[in-house]
Parts: sequence; C-alpha cells; structure tokens
Amino acid sequence: EYKRAINGSLVIRKYQPSDREVVHNLFSTGILENTGNCFHNAMTTPLYIFITVALSAAGILLGSVLGALVLPGIWVSFIYYCCHQLYSSLVQNKLQTDMQDITRSYLSRPGDCFWVAEAQVDGTAQIVGTVAVLANQKEGVKQGELRRLRISPKSRRMGLGSRLTQTVIDFCKERGFSELVLQTSASRTSAVNLYKKLGFQVILFEFETHTTKGLHCSMLIFFCYHPEICFKIHTSQK
Repeated sequence: EYKRAINGSLVIRKYQPSDREVVHNLFSTGILENTGNCFHNAMTTPLYIFITVALSAAGILLGSVLGALVLPGIWVSFIYYCCHQLYSSLVQNKLQTDMQDITRSYLSRPGDCFWVAEAQVDGTAQIVGTVAVLANQKEGVKQGELRRLRISPKSRRMGLGSRLTQTVIDFCKERGFSELVLQTSASRTSAVNLYKKLGFQVILFEFETHTTKGLHCSMLIFFCYHPEICFKIHTSQK
C-alpha cells in the first residue's frame, strides 16, 4: 500500500522554505546512518582486532573473566562513540553551512537547484527524498555537483533514487554542463550501485586515508557517465 501510494502520487518539485525542518531531519538521519558502517570498518581492521584481542587477553592474565569482557567492551564502546561523533559533527557542520539557508545556497543562481520528492501518504503530503545541484566553473569547464541525495528509509528500493538522480542529469544537460561530479560515502553501496545502474562507468578506484580520532572510513571511486556528457563521480565521505 505504501509503495503504491508513493509511486502513484510522487512529485519532484523545487524546495520551499516551509520544507526546511523535514529536509533537515531527512539529511541528518541519512548522515548518521553511516555510523554503523564506519564502526564495522574500523573494528575489522587488523590493528583494532589486535587491540580487542589483546585487551581480552589482558583481562584473562589478570585472572578476571569479567575483566576479559569489560576491557574490550569499553574499547569497542569508545570506538562506536568516536564513529557516532564523527558523523554527528559532520551533520552539525552542514546544518550551519549550506543546509542552514537552502534557498540562498541552492536557489539563488540559475545553474543551482534543490528538489524535494513529495508524495501523498494517508492523505498527507510527505517529503520522502531530496537532491541538489551546484554549478561550478573549473578550468573553463561548466560543471555540476550533485549533492544531498537522501531518501527516507521507508521509501527506499522504490526507484526514487533513480528518479532524483535523473532529475539532476536532465537539469545539467538542459543547461549545457560538461560534467557532473558528486561525493558520497563509500559505505553507501546502494548509492554506488544506483549510479552504475544509471549508466555510470567506474574508471578509477582510489583509496584515501580519512581519519578522525584514528578512524579510517573512506574510499574514492570515480565513474564516467557516457560519451555525450562525461560525469565523473567522486565517492568519499560527505
């Protein structure tokens, strides 16, 4: 029923100031979802596995079964806290910069735009997704940057990401952009798969050390769209 309601009433329109609170909540939720993947990536590195085992062994050597559980437990909890703080800080930073005044940041120039996907659910209009684009001029090349692609958890796997991304692609083509770039977390495998499905081709993998409190959490992937208009997709933590 929910999927039918979304597909039957979905409208992609420009952002309005009255959308601000819902858009902020959707953005924050999407960013904080990366905490789990960051934690998993950190705890599965050889160094962190070694530290966890060493702390457990230390507890056993001290003759305390409880210590063998508590010491690594404290360590694991600390790493999760650091991961959460990493993304929480990122949310606060963005809410105080471009997301603070979306109209000024994304709707004040003709080459920029911010869209929301709105659908009627149980008779009420709900924002279920967002996407934005910023125009840049780089070395004489007119470039668009895809940003803020977010889908509400309940509305995923319904083709909404494809429709929002295609909206940006069409917008860039209409305005004669030579390329489209974007940044996203490497842990967002669904997003990477989406770009491939839309025709983006991987042309380069590049790993990047991206640390906060010793956490390694990101990777760069470059894609190219098609010969008519080359879109370089840059995946990193953003």
